[in-house]
Amino acid sequence: MAAKKKAAKAGAAAIAVKNSPYVQRLVEDEELRANIAQAYDSARSAANRFSNGKSPTKAVFDDKKLQRDVRELANSLRDATVALREGPQRKRRGGFGKVLLIGLVGAGLALALSEGLRKKVLDALFGAEEEFEYSSATTASPPVTPAQTAGSTS
Repeated sequence: MAAKKKAAKAGAAAIAVKNSPYVQRLVEDEELRANIAQAYDSARSAANRFSNGKSPTKAVFDDKKLQRDVRELANSLRDATVALREGPQRKRRGGFGKVLLIGLVGAGLALALSEGLRKKVLDALFGAEEEFEYSSATTASPPVTPAQTAGSTS
C-alpha cells in the first residue's frame, strides 16, 4: 500500500511540474534555454578558473578571464530571470506594414526597370501624351537681301 501512495504522489508531482508555468516557459522559450545554458557554461568556466591553485583573493581581483566569466554568468542569469518573469515573447509575424513595404519596394523597382510600365503609369496619372505641332498665327516677313539693305541707307 505504501508503494501505491508513493506512486500516486510521484504522479501528482509530475502533473504539477508539467502544468507549472515556469516549466512551460522553459519548454517554449528557446532564448530562455540559451540564457540558462550560457549561465551554466560561464559558471563552470568560472569555477574551473577559481580552483586552479591560486589564492581565492588573487583569483577574484587579478584574473580577468574569471571576472569576464562571472560577468557573463550574471548577465545570463539576469536575462533568464527576466524571461521567466515576463513569459515567452510572442514571435512577431510580418504583419501589414512589412507586406506594404515589400510591395512599395517591388513597385519602385518595376517602375525603374520597365520603360513600358513607366509609360503606362505616367499615361494613367497625367493623360496620354499628344503629338504637338506648332503652327504660327502670324505670317513671316520675306527675307531681307543685302541689296535691299544697302539701298535703304543711301
